[in-house]
Amino acid sequence: MSTIACVLVALVALEHLYILWIEMFAWTTKGKEVFRDALPEELFEPTRGLAANQGLYNGFLAMGLIWGLTIGDPEWSIRVQIFFLGCVIVAAGYGAIRSSRSILVKQGLPAILALLALLLAQA
Repeated sequence: MSTIACVLVALVALEHLYILWIEMFAWTTKGKEVFRDALPEELFEPTRGLAANQGLYNGFLAMGLIWGLTIGDPEWSIRVQIFFLGCVIVAAGYGAIRSSRSILVKQGLPAILALLALLLAQA
């Protein structure tokens, strides 16, 4: 697997760990800054539990990607990374439809680029 693909997959994982942190631990502080256009300020406190649940799922995506990067068998490593990048892309597409189009660029584009790099490294 190419170094570029590994770095891009790792960056997608880091992005989702950052999202986990915001949604689980900083929803009423940093979350207000990051999601100010998506949610009125008075709804941050009542939605803390919902945001934390979303953060947990973002953590699962990040850990899946990290797991994929650390698997010793190259074939399974690629398969796991493809699966979790696909999950990120689907989630970004759904988020773009249901919430904000910017999600497709902020979360979907890095995952698409990582997936393309991963697939091109296999060609």
